[in-house]
Amino acid sequence: MQGRRRETSGTPSDRFAPDCDRCAALCCVALAFDRSDLFAFDKPAGEPCRHLRGHACRIHDRLADEGFGGCVRYDCLGAGQAVVQEVFAGASWRDDPALLPPMMEAFRAMRRVRDLAQLLEAARRLPLREADAARRDALSAALAPPEGWTSASLAAFERGPLPAEVAAFLRALRAAVRPS
Repeated sequence: MQGRRRETSGTPSDRFAPDCDRCAALCCVALAFDRSDLFAFDKPAGEPCRHLRGHACRIHDRLADEGFGGCVRYDCLGAGQAVVQEVFAGASWRDDPALLPPMMEAFRAMRRVRDLAQLLEAARRLPLREADAARRDALSAALAPPEGWTSASLAAFERGPLPAEVAAFLRALRAAVRPS
């Protein structure tokens, strides 16, 4: 999971590209995994992966060979660096262990924000009616507040109606993707 960095080309979708150098290995700590074909051992949420050294994976160059295909496939859509840089102003749980629980909560919520935002971005390729395009744009804007995200606004997002509103809007677009 940690250690992969994608180069960006200046396109709007680049905002979803993970930049592990600007993260604090949140995926390697916050996420749980079970021993399977994708993970070589069990790891509970909140426990740093045993391969994590600082903020980098010491087996990153051989993850698949070591039995961590799930890490190779994982993509946080840029949620990790958004939490570290935007919400926590570059701070890390490594420097202040008390930050781990709130960073994990923010990461969970930001992953949801990024998932929904990416789906709305994909809806830009659909032939939408003007009203649907305007609604898509309004929902996209709500997922990218101009003042940025905070721990409090992410918690309010999770408790609020926006995730359900986006999901309902996306379900309503089925007619735009079905062949007539």
